[in-house]
This record gives sequence, C-alpha cells and structure tokens, in this order.
Amino acid sequence: MLTGIIKHALMITSFVFIMMLLIEYINVMTRGGWQNSLKKNRWGQYILSGFLGATPGCLGAFTVVSLYSHQIVSLGALVAAMIATSGDEAFVMFSLFPAQAFWLTILLFIIAIVGGYFTDLLYKKQDRLISHLNHELPMHSEDSCICFSKKLFWPQLKHITFPRTLLIGIFVLFLFFLLSDTIGVFEWDWKKITFTIGALFGLFVVLTVPDHFLEEHLWNHVLKKHAFRIFLWTFGALLVIDLFENFINVESWIKDNYLWVLMLAVLVGIIPESGPHLLFVTLYADGSLPFSILLASSIVQDGHGMLPMLAVSRRGFIWVKLINMIIGILAGLIGLYLI
Repeated sequence: MLTGIIKHALMITSFVFIMMLLIEYINVMTRGGWQNSLKKNRWGQYILSGFLGATPGCLGAFTVVSLYSHQIVSLGALVAAMIATSGDEAFVMFSLFPAQAFWLTILLFIIAIVGGYFTDLLYKKQDRLISHLNHELPMHSEDSCICFSKKLFWPQLKHITFPRTLLIGIFVLFLFFLLSDTIGVFEWDWKKITFTIGALFGLFVVLTVPDHFLEEHLWNHVLKKHAFRIFLWTFGALLVIDLFENFINVESWIKDNYLWVLMLAVLVGIIPESGPHLLFVTLYADGSLPFSILLASSIVQDGHGMLPMLAVSRRGFIWVKLINMIIGILAGLIGLYLI
C-alpha cells in the first residue's frame, strides 16, 4: 500500500514539476511592457487577470498581486485572479482528471470575470487599501532570457554548476523510471507519451538555459520552494484518503453530509497555502465528492498566490478572501441544490 502511494505521489509531483518549469520558461521569455496599457481598461484587466489566475501554479497569481500593488489593476481584477487560480493543485487536477479539470478551469475563468466586475461595481473606495503604496512596477533586465545560446551552451556544461547537475540527474532518473515502467502506467497511452515529452523538454531546458534563469527560476523557485512540499502534501492527501477508506465509507459519509463538506471546503480554502485543497481534489478523483464542492473549494482557495498580499495590504487580503468565500458558497449551494 505504502509503496503504491509513494509511486503515485512521485508521479504527480514529477508532472507538477515539469509543468511549473514550462510555465517559468514561457513567463520569462514573454516579459514586456504590456502592463501599462491595462490601467484604463477594466475589462482587459478582468480577462488578463482571470487568464493569469487560470494558468496552473502560483506565478500568474503572483503577477496579478504585483500589478495590483503597483495600482495597475483594480481590486476586482485581483479577485478575478484569485477565483480563477487553483495554485499548484491545478497541475494535480490536470494529471488526475484532465477533461474535468479543463472544464473546471473554463468555469472558474467565467466566474472570475463576473466576480471581478461586481467587486469593482460594489466596492468604490478600494484605493484606500493600497493608498500607502507609491512605487512603479519594477522590470528586471536579468529576467530577459536568451534561453538557448550556442555561445553559452558548451561553456556552461564545461563549468557545470551543482544545481544544473542535480536537475539533469533528476530528469534522467525520471525518464529511466518512466521508460522502465517503475513509475507511471505501463501502456503507451497519451499520459505516458505526455510525461515522456514533458521530461525530454525539461531536460532540454536544464541543459540549455543560462545559469541565472536556471538558478533563480528553476532551482530556487520551482525545486526548492515547491517540489518537495508538493510531494509531501500529495503523499499526505493520498495516505489520509486511503486510511479513511479502510475505516469508513467516505463516499457514503460525504453524500449524507454535503452541506458540512461544502463549508469545510470553503474554510480550508482560506488557508493561503498550496496543499490542503489536494484532499478535495483526491476525493473528487475517487468519485467521492460532487463537482459543485470541488468548484467551491477551487473558487476560495488560491494556493499561496495571496501570500504576497499579506505584505501589500492585510485588509486587502481579508476583503479578497471574504468575497471569494461568498462566491464559493453561492456556487456550491447552486450546484448542490439546483443541478
């Protein structure tokens, strides 16, 4: 039992790691000065913030918090981003139930735009939340990445750093375990093909990107801050579900207590951290949880995307969480009683 759970958690964590690497890679390559055009375009803010929030991981949410703190987007746009985002759990959902995760993301995006619009419509004096801030959005030239350079490729390998060596080793081992059927599925279905292509892309990235990108974005951010914690939360959620199923009929208990489970999911969503939401993701993947509760949980929780907001405005943090809780409860109740 324990070995199977560890393998399952490793597979999910590997997928999350590869996808986060891809997001970091794309984000750094596409940096620009487009933010300034958003200041006078509220609908553009809602759409962009919803899109960034819907992007798996915390990077999109962090970007919107930064734009809000520099008064480029509104409170409604921040709310939209946090409704749309599911943090690192989005990677897990796409690995466990990709079709449902896709439609969940679309639904969250629509709710996010509506929620953002009504937030700005009803909350008129939102400037007071960040009136103490007075600075422009910084742009760092170091983050402009020439992600493949023939001039740097061989010198970087010749004088290889420890982070690059370790990341190369991780991808080589993952490919070995995947191709030898130690982890993952045995058949060459679309999941195994996707994992293989993703791992090969990841290996290409860690072989070719400059040292700054590799160490600041892949090593310090993706690996050190996310990967191990995601594995622990994934392993813990899988273990808890497995233990519960050995002692109680989880599916039957949830069906008899939908309202309590909905409230619990909303309360857990308040926690500004990736991980707790995985319990509800796993329950839904097992068929024990209705889609409406997963939707409510996804609306309220935002991974750790809101953590930087605590430094920007604690009042703003509380307001966003309260708004998302109201929207999450309404969406969950509508789903439970009308669908």
